Amino acid sequence: MCLTCGCGADDVRVSLQDPHHHEHGPAHPHDHRADRETLVLEERLLAKNDHLAEHVRAFLAVRRMAAVNLMSSPGSGKTSLLERTIADLDGDRRIYVVEGDQETAFDADRITRAGARAVQVNTGSGCHLDADMVGRSLHALDPEPGSLLFVENVGNLVCPALFDIGEHARVVVISVTEGDDKPLKYPTMFAAADLVVVNKIDLLPHVDFDLPRLHEQARSLNRDVTVLPLSVRTGERVRDWYAWLGALTAQLEELEEGEPHGAAVGP
Repeated sequence: MCLTCGCGADDVRVSLQDPHHHEHGPAHPHDHRADRETLVLEERLLAKNDHLAEHVRAFLAVRRMAAVNLMSSPGSGKTSLLERTIADLDGDRRIYVVEGDQETAFDADRITRAGARAVQVNTGSGCHLDADMVGRSLHALDPEPGSLLFVENVGNLVCPALFDIGEHARVVVISVTEGDDKPLKYPTMFAAADLVVVNKIDLLPHVDFDLPRLHEQARSLNRDVTVLPLSVRTGERVRDWYAWLGALTAQLEELEEGEPHGAAVGP
């Protein structure tokens, strides 16, 4: 069990590989000694995850790959953004995708039809991906050098922000139909983000959503975060998303070559 969020890990299934089982007994809620042991165990689990995340980063470095962790609540348009990205960048750089959902392979099927190779991770009762799941998925994908990896995390705005999965950048995707108060409701997620994609801006005339307000709230939590409004459906400002991806990969290539770090990534 993941002691940070309380989700189970016994029923995690990674396509093409056997699931890895973890079992930990529950602590009695009124046993203070057990509470202390739970905190120690939680720290150990997070430390183990961080260690595995470093292995993921080492794998990516050897293959000269960039990895982006996409996080959002359900229905924001993460999968649609990936489908459009795969179609529009076809031939520019090989794209691989790790799909995280509690059940079904619906999204992995969509990604495969769009033209990218995907691995589906079904977490069962789990509400996030971790470094072990991503590491096993990478070995299943066996990506070619110089490619781009997207990890579409399980849809929620809480637990995915707490787990390092070896990514180079964290992107939070929200839609204008969700309301502009998400940063203050889910501060950990937005504080951890490198980029906030605001999708479905074609619906702005029909919803009560204040873009400047969201931008201000996000910057109050993370002064370096970039906020990028776009519409996957109409294509408005989608090129800015591709420019951001290009800047990210260029920075990583510079670091690998030992050149000085450039300006902050932005559209």
